[in-house]
Amino acid sequence: MELRHLRCFVAVADELHFGRAAKRLNLSQPPVSLAIKELEAELGLRLFDRTSRSIQLTTGGAEALRDARAVLARTESMRLHARDTAGGYAGSLSIGFISVATYSFLPDVLRRFIEVFPKVRISLHESTTDQMLGDLESGVLDVGCIFASPQLPPGLHYQATHRDPLIVALPEHHPLASLARIPLERLANEQFLTFERHFGPMMFDIVVSTCMRHGFSPRIFPARQMHTIVSLVSGGIGVALVPACVEVLHREGVVYRPLQSAPTLVETGAAWRTEDDSPALLEFVRYLPTLR
Repeated sequence: MELRHLRCFVAVADELHFGRAAKRLNLSQPPVSLAIKELEAELGLRLFDRTSRSIQLTTGGAEALRDARAVLARTESMRLHARDTAGGYAGSLSIGFISVATYSFLPDVLRRFIEVFPKVRISLHESTTDQMLGDLESGVLDVGCIFASPQLPPGLHYQATHRDPLIVALPEHHPLASLARIPLERLANEQFLTFERHFGPMMFDIVVSTCMRHGFSPRIFPARQMHTIVSLVSGGIGVALVPACVEVLHREGVVYRPLQSAPTLVETGAAWRTEDDSPALLEFVRYLPTLR
């Protein structure tokens, strides 16, 4: 049984006339008559009652017609879905992200992408940079929004999307909170809230190296999430060096101040497998901002 048999069957059933059915299919009448004969032989069922004046569906033909329409509808659905997938208009994307990405570029990228590709199924997974690099290699994730990594695994492509200067998050009643810019060396005796190195080595190293350049080694109080760090600052547990985009977290009891010295920039970006040619992925990365 071929799809042409079913298309001829449906056309004849709709028109109840072989000539009109052939015209509708842009065929001559003999191939249509042959297709019906072959289909009846394969099904072992007479589909039409024919006279010299008319043609009518048999009872069995009416039952078969419902099945034929269903098969053709599913075939058309498959064709359209394949076309959409090939054009990036369908499919799925698994996107991992660090919390900082949600304070900067990711929400706008997702909004604009979803407006154009509403059929793409997106799953979001908050994670850490080191974990995402492994998940990208193994195929668990399609895209990872990460801190810039000096040791990107082979097989992954990276695109910088955002750079932010480090700023200081202070409890609002801290003695230095009234200053417009903070001399970092005056925080040498403070407790610094930052990521545990195991979960955020890039950010941990940036904080430590920045403090070292200002003449001291920071006392670290570790945390795993940026919103947790800001909440702990609000509670007076310590201070924090955070990317400037974190300032969108308007936490009561926290003030943000730039550093007095030349800024330390924190870079975030997106990574994906170089050989991944998924249309949905290729379309998504077109929406990412590009930094030089």
